Amino acid sequence: MNVYTYTTLGGKDIIREYLDNLPRGESAEGYYIIERLEYEGVPFLQSLNTRQLEGKLWEIKFRRHNRIMYILIDIDNIYLLHACKKQKGKAEKFELETAKKRSKEILK
Repeated sequence: MNVYTYTTLGGKDIIREYLDNLPRGESAEGYYIIERLEYEGVPFLQSLNTRQLEGKLWEIKFRRHNRIMYILIDIDNIYLLHACKKQKGKAEKFELETAKKRSKEILK
């Protein structure tokens, strides 16, 4: 599977920067998820703790409230749009709006 991470116009890789700033174990788990998605694709995605947020926008939940929001373009392509630490019962509105905006940008 091709795993794409959201990169700003200035070249900043949002997902990798988020993972790099986590504690070592959490960062390693995030990178492991990306690596396994590249090698195993949808079967591995189905084994993860995921949930649909809205429309085509989903999230992967991993260690200690970390979230990676993504869209599955097709069976061979996934786009990781946003990463954050969930701090309330629901994804904070700002985080969700950011992911939705990026999703629209990618899908056009």
